[in-house]
Amino acid sequence: MKSLLYIGNQFNNKGNQSSIDILGLLFRGEGYKVFSASKKKNIVLRLCHMLWTCFKYKRKVDVVLIDTYSTLNFYYAFFVSQLCRLLKLRYIPILHGGNLPERLKKSPGLSKAIFNHAYKNVAPSEYMKSNFEDLGYLNIVCIPNSITLNNYTFQERPFDKVKLLWVRSLSKIYNPILAIKVLKALKDLNMNAELCMVGPDSDGSMQKVIDYAKELKVEVTFTGKLSKEEWIEKSKDYNIFINTTNFDNMPVSVIEAMALGLPIISTNVGGMPFLIEDGHTGILVEPDSVKAFIKAIKKLLNSPKESSIMALNARKTAEQLDWNVVKNQWFQVL
Repeated sequence: MKSLLYIGNQFNNKGNQSSIDILGLLFRGEGYKVFSASKKKNIVLRLCHMLWTCFKYKRKVDVVLIDTYSTLNFYYAFFVSQLCRLLKLRYIPILHGGNLPERLKKSPGLSKAIFNHAYKNVAPSEYMKSNFEDLGYLNIVCIPNSITLNNYTFQERPFDKVKLLWVRSLSKIYNPILAIKVLKALKDLNMNAELCMVGPDSDGSMQKVIDYAKELKVEVTFTGKLSKEEWIEKSKDYNIFINTTNFDNMPVSVIEAMALGLPIISTNVGGMPFLIEDGHTGILVEPDSVKAFIKAIKKLLNSPKESSIMALNARKTAEQLDWNVVKNQWFQVL
C-alpha cells in the first residue's frame, strides 16, 4: 500500500475538522500510511513546517496531496508544489473553495506553476473541473467530496413551522448575514420561525452577525463550534437547511444535510447546481435574495408531501457520495 503526505490546515479541535482531518483519516482506514502537516497556528511557521515535512519524508512517500484554496492557502500550495518539483515528488492539488477559478485568472503564472506540473489535479465537483478545463488545464479528474453514510440517519421532518438550520464557518463569503435577514422577514410575515447557526468564527463575522440579529431584534441560536456528532444531534430539531453562500464548490455540510433528510434551500452559485437538482433534490435560489428564500420556504411549508419526497431524493444523492463508493476513484488515481 502506498504512503501519502497530506499537506493542509489541520485543526486541534474536534469541532472544526478540515479536509485533511477527514480525508486523511479515511485513507488511514484503507491501509495507507499517511503523514501530514501542519497544525502550526502562525502562518509563517505553518509554511515552514509544511516545507520541512516534504523534505523530511521525500524518500518515504509516493504522493503528496495538497489542499488548495483561493486565499492564503493558495500560496502554501504554490511553495509546497514547487518544492515537490525540486524533490521530484509527485503531487496532487485537491481543489477546494468556490472562488478558486477567480484565483486562476488573478494569478495565471503561479497557477500554471502549480497545476500544470501536478501529477493530477483533483476537483471535488464538475463545476471546478469545467472551470479549470475552460482555462486550459487538462490533467484534472473529478472526485467528489464524500461522507461516511452510516454516520447519518435519515429522518422525516414535520413542516408545521419554520425551523432553519445553517451550518458553516461564519465567514463573509458564506453570507451569514442573509440568514438573519431571512428570519427577520419571516417574523415580519407573522410566521412561526426560528434559526440556529452552527459554526466557528472565521474572519470576525460572528460578532457582526450577532450584533445584526440584536439590531433587528430577532432571537438566533449561535452554537459556535460543534463536533460532527453534536451538530447531527442538533439537526434533529430542525426541518429546513439553508445555504446562503456567495461562493461555493461542493460543501460537505450540504451533503450531510441531504443525508439527514433536511430539505435544502441554497443559493445557485458555484458548484451548487452540480450537487442539487432544483425542484428534485432541493431548491436553488438567486444569491443574496431574501425574497427568493422566503418564497422557497413557503413552498416547502405549503407542500409537505412534495418536500418529503425532495428530501428522500436528496438522501439518494448523498448515498452516491458515500466513502465506500467514492474511494474507488481515489484508488484509481493513487
